[in-house]
This record gives sequence, structure tokens and C-alpha cells, in this order.
Amino acid sequence: MSRTGPTTRLLTTTLLDAYARLGLEGRSVLCAVSGGADSVALLVGTASVRERLGLRVEVATVDHGLRPESRAETRAVASLAARLGLECHVRELALKSGAGVEARARHARYAALEEVRLARGLSVVATAHSATDQAETLLMRLARGTSSRGAVGIHEARPGLVRPLLERTREELVNFLAEQGVEYWTDAMNADPAFFRVRVRTDALPALSRAAGFRVDARLASFARLAAEDDALLSELADAAWRRVRLSEGGLDAVAVRALEPPLRRRVLARLLAEHDVVTDAGTVERVLRAVEQGGSATVGRGSRVRATGGRVRCVPQVAGARASPTLCLEGAGATGVLEGTGWAFRVAVHAPPEGVHGLALAGDVNWPLTVRTRKPGDKVRMSAGQRRLQDVLVDLRVPAESRDSRPVVLDASGTVVWLPGLWMPPPGRADVSGHYLWATPPGPSIQRTPSL
Repeated sequence: MSRTGPTTRLLTTTLLDAYARLGLEGRSVLCAVSGGADSVALLVGTASVRERLGLRVEVATVDHGLRPESRAETRAVASLAARLGLECHVRELALKSGAGVEARARHARYAALEEVRLARGLSVVATAHSATDQAETLLMRLARGTSSRGAVGIHEARPGLVRPLLERTREELVNFLAEQGVEYWTDAMNADPAFFRVRVRTDALPALSRAAGFRVDARLASFARLAAEDDALLSELADAAWRRVRLSEGGLDAVAVRALEPPLRRRVLARLLAEHDVVTDAGTVERVLRAVEQGGSATVGRGSRVRATGGRVRCVPQVAGARASPTLCLEGAGATGVLEGTGWAFRVAVHAPPEGVHGLALAGDVNWPLTVRTRKPGDKVRMSAGQRRLQDVLVDLRVPAESRDSRPVVLDASGTVVWLPGLWMPPPGRADVSGHYLWATPPGPSIQRTPSL
């Protein structure tokens, strides 16, 4: 780098420290360059420190095809890379403007950059996100009601990607280019007030700086960095808490969840939701927190519900409406079948079932045929103390509400419930048995012993 100045020295030191801290000495980097001030500063600055770091540097620029001048910008980036002695890879996309164009362009751009990185065998992609970008992101997330995790903002590194300029403001990057006498392009979309980020950039952030009496972007970025450190510690504690409250049969131990400190409780519940592909925000997590505290339930996302009953917290699909109860008829010895929609298989055999299969010894006066189906309103179970509603029995056995409609119920020809495989079997009765057994093979590989009530 032929020219020096205070901003040049600052940026050089920043890049040397960042690349070393990120473990990239002696390795390779693909600089993502759009032609704007931030990315051009990244390119020029990285080129100036590559020899001291033993860094192999290549350049990639992406033409999204959204603006007529974008092709000229990619040519300018390629020309600058050539002057710096760096190989440049140009990728052209064919995006269309319209709803969600920012997100679509970002996704396509990162995919193209990753493709180049892998093809060239480079260690990481480097992008030029600055402290000003960090401040804008923080304000946007706070405005939308983020949690402290969202306050982390833009991460400095993730697998295959680094952002070595997060400590420097956009103003500093522009000043660096002025010292170097290097020109850059200005994307008109970066001034379009139709985008939330642009309104934050041109209205909110300057207004906040005027109110404070100084530029606040570096201060906000510093807060995001400290929030990232706090979040890393809380995430480790939340991982340990998750392992403690997770139940082997699925869901979480409700009592253990309630005993967690609120920051850990939020993270644990957010993780439960994420496991079920529920997109979460602060409002969703708060609804789930209330449901857990009250032992109730809460709707989350589309078609899902969190239940905190029976000592467990589960995320389950919502039942759209009543469905027909599948039925299996067993006429006598040798009869077999599968109860549709449940995965349970049944067989009437002349010997006790093998390991892993539930079995019921049938009485000599069994009232054939036996019917296997799922529960229906009004079902009752004949027990030693008299009849009880099947619903009450399932509640006493702590069968989760979302599982009750998929559990098989065995009835004799009179309509009496004679067995709930895997849950309940009748108390021992008369000694005379038919010599036949009803086998019930559950859909999973393991079973539990069935209690008598």
C-alpha cells in the first residue's frame, strides 16, 4: 500500500489482528466485493496485509441482475482485483425484483460465494460488514422486539465465513479509501426508503447520534459484541440445562423447567420450539413461558401447540378435527392384523408373546370377537372397584393428551374394554384360561411393563 495515514494505519492494524485472531495466518480467504465502499476497503486492506500473514487471497463479485449498472460494477471490481494482483471470480444471477428481494438476494449471494469458495479450496469467505452495519442490525432487531440473543447482531465468524471489519465504522472505511485514492460505487438501492434498513440508516441512526451528541454506531456495535460474549456463556449454561430437563421419552420435565432461572428457561423453551420447526419471537416465547408456569397450553406457529400438563412440556401438532376411529376385528385363534394409523400389530396365538411384545392371557369364557380400535367418547373400563371412564384412566396413567387418540383399546363382543396394551391390563381373575394369548406389538422397538390399577 503506497499511501499511509491515520485511518490506513487503523484499518491495517484491525485486519492484521482480526485475521490472526480468526486463525487465518498462512491460510486462504475469498473476499466478497460488491463495489461499494465497505467491500472495496476490505479488498484493498486485505491485499495490503496478505504478505505479512502468508494469506492467499482471491476475490468474488456477484451481479444480482437487479440494476442496469451492476454489470459495470462487477467489471470495475475485477479490474481493481487485477491491479492488486488478485484472481477475481464473477458470478451472474438472474433475480427478479419484488417482495422479499433483499432476503432472496442475500440467500443467492451467499450460496454463490460458498460455491466459489469450495471450488477454489479456500478457507473462508470474508465479507465487509462494519460496525455501522452492526448498529443498524441491532436497532432493527430491538424495534421488532428481540430478546437479548437477538442483540448479539452480526457474528464475527461462523463456519466458512468471517467478518474482519466489524470494529470499524462505515465512515472510517470511506476515509481509508480517500487516503488510498481508491474509488467505489454507490448502490442506489442502499438509499431506497422502501427498505427498513435504509430508513434506519438514513433516519433513525443519525437522529440517535444527534440526540447523543456523538456518533453512536461504534458504541452500539460494542454493545452487540459484549452481548455476544454474554450470550455465549448463557448458551453453554442453557445446553447443560437442556440435558437436565430433557426426558428420554420426549418433551421436558415441567417441574425442572419451572425451576430454571428465566434466561435459561427462555432458551430451553426456544430450543424445544426449534426442534419442531416453530419460528420463534419474543412474543411466542412469552406465551410458552406463561403456559409452563400455569400448567396450561399455548398455540405456537401454524398447526402446533405447547402443552405443559401431566408433568411434561411438549410441542405437539394441533388436532384439526375429529377423525374416524380405525377398527380391527379378531375372530379367534390365528387372527392377525394392524390397527390402521397407529402402527400397532395384533395376533391371537396359543403361547405367550416373545420379549418386546405385550401379551394378555385370554379367559376361557372370552366373548368373541375381539375388537381393537382407538378410543371413543363414553368408553368405560371395568375394574375391580367398578367401571371408570377411559378418559379418567388415561389421565391417571399420565398419557399425554396428544397421544390418547392413537393408543389401542381392546374390547370384547359386549363392548367392554378388556385391555389397554402397554398401559393397563385387568387384575388377575379366574384361573381357567382359554390357552390363547392376544399379542400386541407396539410401533417402537421398546416397551414398558403394564401396571394393574
